[in-house]
Amino acid sequence: MKKEINEKDPLQVVGCAKGHSHEELIHNLPRHYNYTPNLIQKIKEIPEVILRNSGTLIAKKVNRMMREVTTEAYRSKQFTRTEMNNRGVLFGVVLLKHRVMDLVLKYFHERWPECIICLYNEHSGKTGIINERGVIQEIDSTLKNVVEGVSKNHSVIPYFDDIQFSGREIFETLYKSQFISERENQNYFKRMIPDKCFELPGMRGGVEKRFRNKKINDYL
Repeated sequence: MKKEINEKDPLQVVGCAKGHSHEELIHNLPRHYNYTPNLIQKIKEIPEVILRNSGTLIAKKVNRMMREVTTEAYRSKQFTRTEMNNRGVLFGVVLLKHRVMDLVLKYFHERWPECIICLYNEHSGKTGIINERGVIQEIDSTLKNVVEGVSKNHSVIPYFDDIQFSGREIFETLYKSQFISERENQNYFKRMIPDKCFELPGMRGGVEKRFRNKKINDYL
């Protein structure tokens, strides 16, 4: 019988569903840059309850690999700084060593479905593109060349001409509005943006670091 969509995972019922299922691991583990095919065979041989709870060394390894993949995708979604031109092209730079470019592109596509999204990956030297129809491709070229090439095939759109923006400008305004004495919470700010995140392209020398390291009196 086909499992109902809303049917609970038995391991969740007994409080064991901490890690990932066989299905999740088999589907997503190949995204890890250090993935090898023999990992899948090893995963299939391990009971799911042991996988979920990192009960063996191999279970710990694959769960760590999954965390690395999901963390990289999540941080790229949250900390990539984009710009918009007047032809509806949204573009930015990412640093992805795992195979998660499609996940990041789809995230921006869902937010800006009428735009063409172009993200240059510093790790691979390629630029990922997702068009208005959701079709994804990766091109071995610089962001500048890709954006220029894509823009040539699209005319100026008045709507986008009015809302051109720089991610840096947006977050400069955001943090200035947040960093008033009534809202100051440096510890929370540091938890939300760990030191590791400042290695990402959009965060290097960004406004976050200045607001994170200085006292509120520096802005008054």
